[in-house]
Amino acid sequence: MRFLFVGDSMTVGKAGDFTWRYRMWQHLEATLGDGGYAITGPRTELYDTEANAPLSHAYGDEAFPASARRHLAGWGEGWLHMAPVIADTVRAARADILLVSLGLIDLGFYTDSTQTAANARAFVTAARTANPRIKLVLLPVIPNIRAESDAPFAAECDRFNTLLAKAVADLDAPSSPVLLASRPAGYDIHTDTYDGTHPGPSGEHRLAAAFADAMHQAWGVGGPYAGALAAA
Repeated sequence: MRFLFVGDSMTVGKAGDFTWRYRMWQHLEATLGDGGYAITGPRTELYDTEANAPLSHAYGDEAFPASARRHLAGWGEGWLHMAPVIADTVRAARADILLVSLGLIDLGFYTDSTQTAANARAFVTAARTANPRIKLVLLPVIPNIRAESDAPFAAECDRFNTLLAKAVADLDAPSSPVLLASRPAGYDIHTDTYDGTHPGPSGEHRLAAAFADAMHQAWGVGGPYAGALAAA
């Protein structure tokens, strides 16, 4: 199984972060073992806030293997940006399973809920042109601190999540299943992020758990998440 992480700033992480990708790598190591999977993708960098560019390799754990750092994630990138490139990426990376966390940046800066949902559908369709048997796990948008003071934005987040659930129901197929992961259990933007948006260590564990548990429950892949906050 070849996993490809797709996401925005919550997934790529910044210099010094462990990232939820690191937590997922630990989970895959523990449940699938060496040689039972691969992590793939065209990028390995973290975002460097001083350079305002993805130039850093300073992960929280320097022992995080280079081969497991691969991803398709970008600071400020959303469904709008990933839909046009996912087919070529899946083809080049020979990806089997996409773990996708996108949408917040779209709704915040680029597109409304209807347009964002249309881009999510286009993303799935494009991925299937490269691998007709691709499997996808999609994470709903987790409203960030802006939603607490911006009611229209909060409403758009809620509406997008409804539209995303409908898209998953429409697009799910036996040959290419699409899962909607649950919102991470217990996720609190005031304690699980460092700024109301981006995950800190506890948030990283909760995000990884949402994907891991969805795959295990639906497909029998790996096992239940047993990271630091699995029982929290």
